[in-house]
Amino acid sequence: MLEDTFEDILGKACVGLGISPGRFPNAFLQPPDEGAVREAAGVLGLGAEALLRIARGGYAPEAGPAPEGLAEFSTPFGDIIVNAFLVWDPASGEAAAFDTGTDIDGMLELASGKGLRIGSIFITHTHGDHIYELDRLLEKTGAKAWTGEPVGGAETFEPGRTFSIGGLTVSTRETSGHSPCGITYVVEGLSRRLAVVGDALFAGSMGGPKISYAEGLRSLRDGILSLPGDTLLCPGHGPLTTVDLEVANNPFYPTAPAR
Repeated sequence: MLEDTFEDILGKACVGLGISPGRFPNAFLQPPDEGAVREAAGVLGLGAEALLRIARGGYAPEAGPAPEGLAEFSTPFGDIIVNAFLVWDPASGEAAAFDTGTDIDGMLELASGKGLRIGSIFITHTHGDHIYELDRLLEKTGAKAWTGEPVGGAETFEPGRTFSIGGLTVSTRETSGHSPCGITYVVEGLSRRLAVVGDALFAGSMGGPKISYAEGLRSLRDGILSLPGDTLLCPGHGPLTTVDLEVANNPFYPTAPAR
């Protein structure tokens, strides 16, 4: 299931632009009023066709198989589900965690079963659901944690820095807006290029504009949707997707970015 309903998407755009949702009462009807949804999309700068597709339940991203060397862990945080990821180099057994979710037991069990060594922890942003188990993961693995935003137990770095996981390369891009210095981690060296994007982007949506809506849209367009179309996107909530799927189906991006 998508993380956000079309009502969530309209609400986020309204908050970001400082427009009352009450301006579009008929856009929130069920079944959706097509004319009202198109009108709201025009005012809010959203892609009308993509928004209607989500309103009608017509978007379920088919991202294809995850490559060997990627595992996803989804854990509950209140009434939501948060994703964390483990990425490893199959040749060397070197591994890295990307965020922690609220329970690292599954991640540790998989690493132990495969004989992997978790040497790095990469934090996309420091909201509580994404770093809930950071202290415990540090204790259990002895790994070094990296983040774009200050948080206890992790070292900060400037986006643009490159890391490695065995023979894999991890490049970093700033994708702020939902958080002060959100980081997208682009991993190359597996059978598919992948990007761990945190809450900067969800399948069919984006994280709420907690810091800057305009900065969030700009940085996502430049930092995520400028990647090659077949890049596998690993969001902090909701299903996996790809750049091509989001360019075609995400209402927040009504025009494709230059690539």
